[in-house]
Amino acid sequence: MFEAHFQTFEDPEAGVALTARLSAFREELARRKLTGFVIPRADQQQNEYVAPSEERLAWLTGFTGSAGMAVVLTRQAAVFVDGRYTLQAAKQVDTRAWQVEPLADPPPESWLAQHLAAGDRLGFDPWLHTSAAAERLAAACARAGAELVAVDSNPLDSVWTERPPPPLGPVAIHGPQFSGEAESEKLKRIRLEIVRLGVDALVLSDSHAVAWTFNIRGADVSHTPLPLSYALVPKDGRPTVFIDHRKLSNSARDHLEQSADVEEPDALAPRLTALAQAQASIALDSATAADALSRLIAAAGGKPVRGSDPVSLLKAVKNSTEIEGTRTAHRRDAVALTRFLAWIDREAPKGALTEIDTVEALETFRRDTGALKDVSFPTIAGTGPNGAIVHYRVTRMTNRRIAPGDLLLIDSGAQYEDGTTDVTRTVAIGEPTDEMRDRFTRVLRGHIAIARAVFPDGTTGAQLDTLARQFLWQAGIDFEHGTGHGVGSYLSVHEGPARISKLGATPLKRGMILSNEPGYYKTDGFGIRIENLELVIAADIAGAEKPVNAFETLTLAPIDRRLIDLDMLDGEELGWLNDYHARVRREVRPHVDEATKVWLDAATAPLTL
Repeated sequence: MFEAHFQTFEDPEAGVALTARLSAFREELARRKLTGFVIPRADQQQNEYVAPSEERLAWLTGFTGSAGMAVVLTRQAAVFVDGRYTLQAAKQVDTRAWQVEPLADPPPESWLAQHLAAGDRLGFDPWLHTSAAAERLAAACARAGAELVAVDSNPLDSVWTERPPPPLGPVAIHGPQFSGEAESEKLKRIRLEIVRLGVDALVLSDSHAVAWTFNIRGADVSHTPLPLSYALVPKDGRPTVFIDHRKLSNSARDHLEQSADVEEPDALAPRLTALAQAQASIALDSATAADALSRLIAAAGGKPVRGSDPVSLLKAVKNSTEIEGTRTAHRRDAVALTRFLAWIDREAPKGALTEIDTVEALETFRRDTGALKDVSFPTIAGTGPNGAIVHYRVTRMTNRRIAPGDLLLIDSGAQYEDGTTDVTRTVAIGEPTDEMRDRFTRVLRGHIAIARAVFPDGTTGAQLDTLARQFLWQAGIDFEHGTGHGVGSYLSVHEGPARISKLGATPLKRGMILSNEPGYYKTDGFGIRIENLELVIAADIAGAEKPVNAFETLTLAPIDRRLIDLDMLDGEELGWLNDYHARVRREVRPHVDEATKVWLDAATAPLTL
């Protein structure tokens, strides 16, 4: 019915092919005199979305989630995933060949310490692990009397005979009408951070940081407009951008050369070696810099200084141009979302729609805006029990028909040049049960608590996280993911360093954009999530004795009134909901057709206790 441009629904490979790959890989390890190897779901820069040439974990195991790790030993093998992917991994991985284990509690290192034997040689690719990750592996090996071996070339690549070539997405200039700040001004701010750190140079190992600093975007990975690249910013003198020249048009090269020298990626190692030989101290991002970089600098006599990438925080605080752009992007996205939700309400009760139909339809409505560059992540469209899989991704094999009595959870986002969106709505198909209403209303109350939060400047995401969970906790239930993540400006939909979660230690600053997405998941039953994006703004409080912040909700889309148990809401919560729906109606209504207006009026009508 609809043509999908950005997403495919093919099932990952399984069965005989994967069994043969594991056998071939073990043979290669034996040839290299290794008794085991660690395969992270990572590229050289720890990107969330990686190029097809970097999908080693999926190629070997069949697991296609965005976070995970595998360890292959001579007789055992394990895939480690976090709580979002437990159900998915159990379905994708051959459990006769692989154990499925938790990624965090306990960590993979505990499993390694138990399964390695004295004298074992565990290999790892230092370009695919951070130094901290390598140190954890080394400690696990030491506990078992084993040795951690950094390999010069990845043994998995030796058996991956049909490995795709590296990507060559063209680089685009992200103009001042979107970026709001010239590269020269950004570099001045970065150099102040280099002075503060007391180092001679800073390596930008995160391609997002390179893209933001030099106002470029690219097309090397799915869903995030990244140009895979590095940069070296010295305390004095011109920075250097290391990027494959085949990605650069004349105009893109001219743009970069206004503020930096441009070299091929292979030039990074000799440049760092030369700096290190002069005893330079070089700052590395502990979250994205490969262990290989630390090793290279130290071996040449320099001082690798690991810590937080200062660009990460600069990038997270949006300027006025970026904020206005994201507001525009959300208003545009709201029109597509509203058309989609009206379509679902009209078509789903007929019983013919599937999850894939909904993914393709929503993408089509977004494409109709004329501004869609990509979806910001693969759309999660789960109905019935599929909705309980937190990061479910529909394939042709799992594609489920939407039936009356189901809940449809649809989590999606868009990349527009002026902003990135991410929104989740849970829709009742037919009559929901009392249990569905109870759980939905608890999730909604937590969502409203975050949206209405007022908090002193310097408050962290961890301090706010409880607000989202309190009503679920009262019923003895919870959700196994963070409440919110940072969002970029036509960059990653999952941006650090700030987040709302039990582990969110970064203070929230005005200008940051974060998601607000509590949920509830009943295994083999249904899933519920309500997600809006929030902008941190100054709170206007008379008599406040210190700076106080609040959230401005950016997302504009109706919340399903049929799933709300009004007896569970208090007056202030109901007031927030009615005000929100009035704003949605006011901002979206002029831009939709007459039939959608009728639907929108009903979907946003005020509720009374």
